[in-house]
Amino acid sequence: MISLHRRLLLGLICAALLFAPMTSASADDDFIIVQSTTSTQNSGLLDHILPKFTEKTDIAVRVVAVGTGQALKNGRNGDGDVVLVHSKPDEDRFVADGWGVKRQDVMYNDFVIVGPAADPAGIRGMTVAEKAFDKIAEAKEPFASRGDDSGTHKAELRLWEKTDVDPVHASGDWYLETGSGMGATLNIAVGKHAYTFTDRGTWLNFANKGDFEILVQGDPQFFNQYGVILVNPEKHPRVRAEKGQTFIDWLTNAAGQKAIASYKIDGQQLFFPNALSGS
Repeated sequence: MISLHRRLLLGLICAALLFAPMTSASADDDFIIVQSTTSTQNSGLLDHILPKFTEKTDIAVRVVAVGTGQALKNGRNGDGDVVLVHSKPDEDRFVADGWGVKRQDVMYNDFVIVGPAADPAGIRGMTVAEKAFDKIAEAKEPFASRGDDSGTHKAELRLWEKTDVDPVHASGDWYLETGSGMGATLNIAVGKHAYTFTDRGTWLNFANKGDFEILVQGDPQFFNQYGVILVNPEKHPRVRAEKGQTFIDWLTNAAGQKAIASYKIDGQQLFFPNALSGS
């Protein structure tokens, strides 16, 4: 026969096994998943602002950093609670199709064209993107494109459409599609002495610049707006809607906007909050 002491001990062990998963699940549920872009990650912005949010709310943020197109696709699949991306037409469509609750402006920065200091295509100092692209294509100098349906890739393609060049026809020749995030594409560009189109934030935080520099900037078409959207819990009931909305409220109100503005590298501000401006 089992002694009373052993029966009590076994009972305590069973109770611990029964209730431990419930306690663990409750603790593990104190997070949200944000589908975002490689630019917010590669720039270092998320590493700067997310600890401030977690400290304030005790809600952890798990980031999936992919291109905007993939982030929105993941949101449509219910594989996240919030999307933070930068292709407004696609964001508006995401909401119009019922996958997101509401789109809000968060911040902006700009795009630039970078390349080797020797500048073989002769684009340094130009301020009209399509003219710079024309010169790169005419010279058949290598150009590294993300080619990944990201917000940056979509913006680049919109600029190519204003030229007489179809870069896809030159794919594998002078036009190199990396299918990668911004940091990886910059590494490939530097390695192959290729021009590329990048958001300024990722460029400023990029360590492997070599002799590369910003060659084209200042085109109004380089404006790069970011938006945030709660994934619709009516489409995906498992969405952590309350916690996700808490994150969005923080990001678009004074505390989050201040955190975004405070992120600088070598004294240069990488992102400019505009959620409170109504723009």
